[in-house]
Order: sequence, then structure tokens, then C-alpha cells
Amino acid sequence: MSATGLEVGTQAVADRPKRRRFGLREWSIVAIGAIAVISVLRLVTGADDIASSGALAAAIGLAVPIGLAGLGGLWSERAGVVNIGLEGMMILGTWGAGFFGYHMGPWAGALGAIVMGMLGGLIHAVATVSFGVDHIVSGVAINIIGLGVAKYLAARFFNGLPGGGPTQSPPIDSLPDFTIPGVSDGLGTIEKKDWFFVSDVAAVLRALCTDVSILTIIAVLLFVATWWVLWRSAFGLRLRSVGESPVAAESLGVNVLRYKFLAVVVSGGLAGLGGGFLALVAANIYRDGQTGGRGYIGLAAMIFGNWRPGGLLTGAALFGYTDAVQLRGGATVHAFLLLFAVLLVAIGVWQIVRNQRVVQGGLAIVVGVLVGWWYFAVDAVPAELTGTTPYVTTLLVLAFASQRLRMPAADGQIYRKGEGH
Repeated sequence: MSATGLEVGTQAVADRPKRRRFGLREWSIVAIGAIAVISVLRLVTGADDIASSGALAAAIGLAVPIGLAGLGGLWSERAGVVNIGLEGMMILGTWGAGFFGYHMGPWAGALGAIVMGMLGGLIHAVATVSFGVDHIVSGVAINIIGLGVAKYLAARFFNGLPGGGPTQSPPIDSLPDFTIPGVSDGLGTIEKKDWFFVSDVAAVLRALCTDVSILTIIAVLLFVATWWVLWRSAFGLRLRSVGESPVAAESLGVNVLRYKFLAVVVSGGLAGLGGGFLALVAANIYRDGQTGGRGYIGLAAMIFGNWRPGGLLTGAALFGYTDAVQLRGGATVHAFLLLFAVLLVAIGVWQIVRNQRVVQGGLAIVVGVLVGWWYFAVDAVPAELTGTTPYVTTLLVLAFASQRLRMPAADGQIYRKGEGH
């Protein structure tokens, strides 16, 4: 490129509008705002369970496997490989946790979950990176293979064991958990006062310091480690460059295929650990169908988070919370109909006034009005519909967040070594 061309390109980059990135202060404001909204909703609807420490503790337990699956997707897609095989890798992880956890202890179960997930990632890497198979086709195949392999291995190795069978493992010993003595009880006392906002903050803090599994703490550390490795190290810069422009990365001496391969294998290990969490912490047993589509929700959380760890963590918390809420029953979900109605109308007005999108805004307002009518027309959501809450939330969030998303430029593209020459 000529000097003039380089100057023009540099100026274009400089003139490009910069998108503000959330830091600690912005995320703190978001967290406080979310608690305030829930406090108002609790006060208006009388649904006290939506902000109880029990519901929030359940939300944390449900958010961790979603977050780990999404974190696996983040590693893979930042290197340019779409990974919709997260569900299959999670399934393999649940079996690995059940088998190794029963025979060798819970820590070996966690390691076995990672290894089994990495095997799924290895298959995906060989198919997509080495042989150039379409990423979506390979991911679907991984999901089918993971389900079939787990069923076969369960029937092969758990039959005849005490408490085991073709669809479940024997019980697994628990991993350690932590409670901050004194603090938990004190926060519980404040929570029971039902003070506006204050009791809700106490409930959140109590959920964060009561019976917290060591695997939850490890998951949080993995988020921090991912942020540091991918955004603060030379290794991460090279890996992300592979997902943005593999031709340019290879021209600078980066081994593109190696980085893609490594990222997909790491992706599988993280998804496998997410499956292991379900077997080791959530249930203390492997069961057939244990993942329940959380691999797909993890992928949605990653997209919601704009392929960044902080946004992904927020998305996982949101989907985990809605999953926990639906487990509390139809009356609790009923309260969220009012919140959904207000949010949809507000989004619709925003779309019309700010973005001049009359059709999208009008549709959001109409749906919001219908949801509001539903809230006032019934006293509880039918049990048959409460189970759809996390999936409906996933669709709504992705529908309205899609306009601000920016995926890695080369995500999903088939790359052959030497293409740039």
C-alpha cells in the first residue's frame, strides 16, 4: 500500500465513530438499575419470591452452565469458528462428570467433564479447520453425536451399578461449597424486613455468600481469565485477529489453523465443564437429557453479550434468572408479564421516535399491549407455559439486541492455509 493510501486508511479509522464500551462503573449502574426494577416490580405485583435469596441462588446455579457454554462459544467464534455444537459438548461433559465423579471423586468428575467436552471440540475442529466442513453442519452433527454417545456410554457403564441405569449414573459426591458465617444470617434478617430496595440488595448479597459452590467461583475466575487472555495478551490479540482477518493474520506470521484448532478445543472444554456443573453441583448425578438446551441458550447469551465476556456474563445471569423464576411457579412468572409489557411498549416508542423504525416499533407496542392485557386478565400463567419463559426471553432479547451486534468479521468462514498468497 502506498504512503498516501496508508494515510487515507488511517484517517478513515480515526474518523469512524467509536462505540462506548462498558466498564466497571457502567456495569455497576446496570446492576443497581436491575435491582431497582425488580424492587418496583415486587412492590407493584406483590410477588415477593422474584427477589428472594432462594430464587437468586437458584438463578446463579442455572446461570453458571449457561455462562460456561457461552464462554466456550466466545473462544471459538473469536477465532472465526461458529460453534453451535456446544449442546453436544455439554452432554458429553455431563457423562464425563458422572463416570469419573462416581469412580474417582468429584474433582476427577470436573476434569472428566472438561476432557469429554474437549473431545467434542476436537471433532469439531478437525471437521471445520482441517477438512473445511461447513461450521453449522459440523455443529449439528456434534450435537447428534454427543447425545448418542452419552446414551450409549450410560447404558454401557452405569447399568448394574447401585443407583445407576441406562439413563442415569449412581449418585456423585458433592464438591465443596462456601458460606460466609455471620454475614449470611445478618443479610437474611434484613431481607425479611421487606424494605424497598434495601431488602432486595440484601437478598442479592446473601445469594452470593451462601452455599456457593467452588465450581461457581472457578467459573467466575474463568471469565476473568478469558478477558485477560483474549484482550490483554499477545496470544489473545493473535487469536482475535484470526477471527477478524485470517489472511492478514497469516501475512504477519500467525499460524491461523493452529489458533483456530486450539480455540475450538478450549471451547469444547469450557462447554464440557458447563455440563459437568449440572451433574456435579445442580444434581449430584448424571441424567439423560440433563442439559435441556442450555448449550443453545449459552450461544444466545454470547450473541447477546456481543462476543465479549462482560456482556456474556450479563446474558447468562438474565437467562439463568428467568429459568429460576419459571421454576417458582406460574404466579411468579405472571409478575413478569407486566415487566415485559412495559419494556415492549418502551422499546416500541424508542424505535419510532429515535430510530424512525415505524413497523418494528409499532409491532413491539402491539405485542406489549397484548402482554399487558394478558397480565390483567389472568391471575397466574398456566403451568404448561411457564417452562417456556427462558426461551421466550432469549427470543425477545436477541430480537431487540440484534441491531447493535457486531460479530467477528471472519466468523463462520472456511479458511485454507495460504489463501492470502
